Parts: sequence; structure tokens; C-alpha cells
Amino acid sequence: MEKTGRGPDRHGGRTPGAGSSAAGGPDAGASARGTGRGRVAWDAVVLILAPGAVALVLALTLAPNAGTAVVIMAVALIAPAVAAVSLLRRRPRAVTTADRVTLLRVGLIGVLTAAAVLIFAEAIPARSWVLAVVIGVALLLDAVDGWVARHTRSSSASGARLDMEADAAALLVVSLIAAATVGWWAVAIGAMRYLFAAAARIRPALRGELRYSLFRRTVAAIQASVLWVALLPITPVPLAAAVTAIALTLLVLSFARDAIGLERSARTGKTR
Repeated sequence: MEKTGRGPDRHGGRTPGAGSSAAGGPDAGASARGTGRGRVAWDAVVLILAPGAVALVLALTLAPNAGTAVVIMAVALIAPAVAAVSLLRRRPRAVTTADRVTLLRVGLIGVLTAAAVLIFAEAIPARSWVLAVVIGVALLLDAVDGWVARHTRSSSASGARLDMEADAAALLVVSLIAAATVGWWAVAIGAMRYLFAAAARIRPALRGELRYSLFRRTVAAIQASVLWVALLPITPVPLAAAVTAIALTLLVLSFARDAIGLERSARTGKTR
């Protein structure tokens, strides 16, 4: 999945010394930094509690047994907890408006993960309009956070990384949900990025820099949309399987193309 990021951080923190000269000395600067830490901590808490509360409701009302309820609570908090930890590790600690949009998407990913467990426990249908709406909102927020970042000039490298990881997690969860309808092979769509990252740990050439590619961007962009269409109740299952298979084939070709290009670049010393 190719992400362009959000550019430099223009509002990621205060200029050292600005707080002391304009607001009355070092104590004022320390107070401002403390307030920033508090906001990040609060965002992290909400990020975990919100999907956790929804997961608890789902577990109590829909889970067929106690074991499934426990699994729902555990898996629903994976993505939010990882995002919360990344927030607390930020230096400087700051959360922008665009970040909050991304965090809302992360919360929805937690809810969708809980839904995936219920689907495979046969507690809810694999396709429904409620599920389609939630997935649609989560996918729509992917475009919204970038727009907000540009228009509020709140771009940051850490925000871009959070956005990219949210994209990858969302695609993995949605592909898992789609697998209940079209087959387990659909999970490969969401797993591809993680498999490539794992391969890069073994093969240094795959860690190289990739040049812009319209093909790569187009293929990456259609994956989530295709899965969403496949999950619509009105989409015939054979058609859902067909379009998902086409999307996966294109994704495999894209990753293979990049892998071959990176291997060649490593030998010639050029950027792909």
C-alpha cells in the first residue's frame, strides 16, 4: 500500500523558549508541555475505551458463549491499543485534528474486528447493511483525514505513519470479514503488506525506496473499495468472489513488480 504521507509537521510542538519569553518564564513552557502530554494521554484513553465499550455491548448481547465474548473483548482492543502506544511515544507529544479523524477510524477498526469474531462464530450474518455502513464510514475517513491535514496545515510525519498503519489494519480486518463470504484466500489482500514487510526483514533489497507508480497507487486504492462492494448484501456471491479475485491478482502483480524492481535496483545502486 503506497501512502504519500502528510508532509512536515508544522504544528507538532512549541518552539523552545517561546513559552518562556512570551508567557512568563520556564515554568510556563513546562506547563504547556504538561498540557500537551495530558491531551495525548486523554486521546489514548478514549481510543481504547470507546471501541472497548462497543465491543463489550456486542459481547454481552450477541456472543454465543463466554469464550467468544472474551475473544471479542481482546481482539477489539488490539488496533486501538497499538495506536494508543504510538501516541504516547511521540516526541513531541501532540495530536492534530487530522490525527483525531484517523483515531476515529482506528476505533471503528476495533469494532469491525469484534464483528469479524461474531461472524465466524455465526452470531451475525457475514453481510449486512449495518456492517456495510460501518465499513464504508471507516473507508471514507481515510480520505477525510488527509483532507483535514492539508486544510488545517496540521501535517506531520507521525500522522502519516499512523494513517498508513490504520490503512493496513483496516484492509486486513475487512479482508478477514470478506473471507467469510468469498473464501479464506481473500485474507491475502490484507496480509500482503505485512508479508512484504516480513520479507524485507530477511531480504535487505526489499527495504529500498520506491519511485512513484500510478499502477501501484491505483491497485492499492481499489482494494478496500472492491472488498466493500463484495460485502454489500445486494452483490451476488459469485460476482463478489470474482471482483475480489481480480483485485487480489492485481495486488500480487503490483507487489511482485515492486519486489523485482527493488532487487534490480539493489544490484545497480539505483532507486526504483
